[in-house]
Amino acid sequence: MTTLFDLSGRKAFVTGASRGIGQAIAEALASAGADVAISARSLDSLTETRTKIEALGRNCVVQSQDISDVTTSAAAIDEAVKALGGLDILVNNAGYEEVRSSLEVDEALWDRIVETNLKGAFFAAQAAAKCMVAGGKGGAIINLCSLTSYVGIPTAVAYGSSKTGLLGMTRALATEWASLGIRVNAIAPGYFHTAMTDVFYRDAGWQEAMLAKIPQKRFGTMQDIGGTVVFLASDASAYVAGHCIPIDGGYLASV
Repeated sequence: MTTLFDLSGRKAFVTGASRGIGQAIAEALASAGADVAISARSLDSLTETRTKIEALGRNCVVQSQDISDVTTSAAAIDEAVKALGGLDILVNNAGYEEVRSSLEVDEALWDRIVETNLKGAFFAAQAAAKCMVAGGKGGAIINLCSLTSYVGIPTAVAYGSSKTGLLGMTRALATEWASLGIRVNAIAPGYFHTAMTDVFYRDAGWQEAMLAKIPQKRFGTMQDIGGTVVFLASDASAYVAGHCIPIDGGYLASV
């Protein structure tokens, strides 16, 4: 059974891998045996993640990538694929959020969020799929959806719209690319304390209220992410396509 989860010899690309969930995903894939390319806007921000991957004995390629810039983003993926010697796994983790009342959301904020979380994810997936097809082995694409793909969250209208769209994109690409041997799935992390969500965790009252809604009565940790991603990237999920797995301590099941 363990061989089903073995990623030895696989080549993975993780966007937004400088910290938090992206870093945890890159480390988990490397732990399962994959060589991993990682990207972020700043190469310097990737130093810690690269060190963690190389400490596991895996090859690591670093790329500067602005996921919202379609042309340069695709070029970064192509360069990473050449350096890795192929591509079997893409994890679309890069994202952006800014808490703001819906009455105060302007066009610039809307565009930044949607272009990063939805448009950027699609064209990264497209670039990766072309590499996978050229490689002749197919592959696995994993998108980072959100609880906002399922439920409405105040002050997150643009983010929720982008992540709901990403869920629809996951399903559509899964049906279209299945014939190419490419499986497209997603995960939806629940409440994890990251740099992007830190503004909420500063409020003790918010923490207390949220914990009351989570059946497991705890927030997620980075260790809760990796196993599901490795599953979706591996042969263990060979017949799983077009699904999103919530990693949320039971939150969605209880609402």
